[in-house]
Amino acid sequence: MTALRILLADDHNLVRTGMISLLRSFPDIEVVGETGDGREAIELVRTLAPNIVLMDIAMPGLNGIEATARIVKEFPRTRVVVLSMHADEEYVLQALRAGAAGYLLKNAAPVELELALRAVARGETYLSPEVSRHVIDEFLGGRAESAGPLGQLTPRQREILQLIAEGQATKQIAARLDVSVKTVETHRAQLMERLGIHDIAGLVRYAIRHGLVRIDS
Repeated sequence: MTALRILLADDHNLVRTGMISLLRSFPDIEVVGETGDGREAIELVRTLAPNIVLMDIAMPGLNGIEATARIVKEFPRTRVVVLSMHADEEYVLQALRAGAAGYLLKNAAPVELELALRAVARGETYLSPEVSRHVIDEFLGGRAESAGPLGQLTPRQREILQLIAEGQATKQIAARLDVSVKTVETHRAQLMERLGIHDIAGLVRYAIRHGLVRIDS
């Protein structure tokens, strides 16, 4: 049997170390790379061609949901399993809309992690049992098409929202994304209008509430 090639993306070093040790204990599974950065995860998919990416949601610069959406679009042969502490409906639906093939809670038993990887490798979708049935039914029934205000933002607007919430100034964002300051200002104005939020503090609170950024204790 050909080994499953796994890329791990999580911004906590200790979590990655523990996960890699666990993954290496499974037969026919190979960890080909690791990163704590969403953008680097995309580049590693490009160069390493893993079968599956284990993707944390909250990562600096580019969160796991946005990284998942880009990977699914650009590298359709690579499947993504989102790792999360949250069983909330909104997080699960965001991951599924982004194209994730699995959603696994971080408190899952090791046997469940292996089960999820095998299922996704077979082309199936895997969701942790703790994820409520009505969340799955809502998504599969097509009632999740209305993604709320966050879903109405473009990927670039969500990216800028995250960077604003991480405390980056307009010039820093422009330099990081290789766009003009005016372009960043235009996107910021548009996302404020769509969200009905008119100050930076409000944008930061919104981004935290919707899991785009995390405040670590």
